[in-house]
Amino acid sequence: MNMLIYLIPVALFLGGLGLGAFLWSLKNGQYDDLDGAAWRIMDDGDDRPG
Repeated sequence: MNMLIYLIPVALFLGGLGLGAFLWSLKNGQYDDLDGAAWRIMDDGDDRPG
């Protein structure tokens, strides 16, 4: 029961750290173009029909 005194603040800190990282990624546009990377990997850069 005494360990809860240490574990609850650690859990709250880690949760806040994860929330901060998620909000930082939203602010920097990490989720703006979700389909673009999937299409870029399929494109070989050769525009000639062949």
